[in-house]
This record gives sequence, structure tokens and C-alpha cells, in this order.
Amino acid sequence: MDSVLSNEEVRVLGCLMEKKMATPEYYPLTLNALVNACNQKSNRDPMVAYDEETVLRALDGLRKKQLALECNVSRATKHEERFDRDRNFNSQEAAVMCVLMLRGPQTVGEIRIRTERLCTFNSLNEVADTLETLSGLGLAFRMSRLPGQKEARYCHLMCGQPEETAHAAPVSQAILTQDAAAETARIEALEGKIAALSLELDDLKRTFQEFRRQFE
Repeated sequence: MDSVLSNEEVRVLGCLMEKKMATPEYYPLTLNALVNACNQKSNRDPMVAYDEETVLRALDGLRKKQLALECNVSRATKHEERFDRDRNFNSQEAAVMCVLMLRGPQTVGEIRIRTERLCTFNSLNEVADTLETLSGLGLAFRMSRLPGQKEARYCHLMCGQPEETAHAAPVSQAILTQDAAAETARIEALEGKIAALSLELDDLKRTFQEFRRQFE
């Protein structure tokens, strides 16, 4: 990443990318819509309470870095992003960058779940491949595992390199595949437990129905 962004610029850019993919009929965004997108309570971490001045300042910074621009498609001034467009991201790359900017560090499995409304990943390995591509572009990074966590998390590098990754190695396909396999195993184990509980519930229903028939 050539330019280091502020947290406010990352939030504004992420919101522009999200609304472009999720609600293209309302894109580009007015200032009011962009403020609301930044401050919404869902799909955001951390939650913020930006005012118009904060968002305008972030937009000005993004325009100077050639990552956003104003457009006059209606009477109101609207805003659109240039980050995704100028880099020719595919939908998966754009979606992963978007959720990393809006939701903070995440595991491979979390990224897959949180990008469902923006694009389609057929497997965790596809997420891993996308992270490897973004890592090669200097946009994503594998973070150290937190105590008690089985899977590593991944972050964007739009604000520069986080302190905890200062001496870490770049994301490798072997590591990503390993993380994806671990996440797959965890999900399969949960699915197995759900299937077993479903069978137990069916048995209980049959038992209850047989018991009730005795009194009919």
C-alpha cells in the first residue's frame, strides 16, 4: 500500500465499497448516507459516531490519495471509491478487503461468513487463496494467534503494519491452507453435533406422540 490511511479514511472507504456491492441501486452515496453507513450498528467493529465534518475530512484525504472522488449524478453531490475500481479487484478480493476494513482482524471462517452478502466463496480454501493474493499485493497480513485461539486472524494493511505483525512472515499458502483446514474441521464437528441433536429431537417427538396416543 503506497499511502497509509487514517482509521476514519479506512471506515469511509470500506463503507463506499460495501454499499457499492451490497446496494448498488443506492450507489454512489450522498454525504448523509455515508455518515449513516459509517455509524451503523451492524457489521461494524469498532462502532463509531462520526459527524459530517469527520466524514468530509476523511473524504478529502481519500481524494488526495486518489482513492475516492465526487460525482454529480443527481442534484446532490455524491461520493464513490476508486480503490477497488482502479485495482480491478474481482468480487472476492473486494469483499475480503471490505470486511477486513469494516470488521477488523478475522479468521478465514469469519471472513467467509461475513462476505456472504457481498460475494460467493465455495470453500474456505477459496478464502485462503484470496488472502494470499491480497498478501502478495501488500494489502493483507496474517496475525499472531491470540491465547486460546486455534485459528490465526488476518488484517488489512491500509493503516500500515500493526505492531504485533512487525516481525511476522508474510502469509504463505501452506499456512493459509492449514488454517482453512482447521476451520473446516471445526465447522464439520459443529455440523455433526447439530445432526446428532436433530436425531435426538426426532426420537423425543416420536416417544411423546406414542405416549399421547395412549390417552386418546
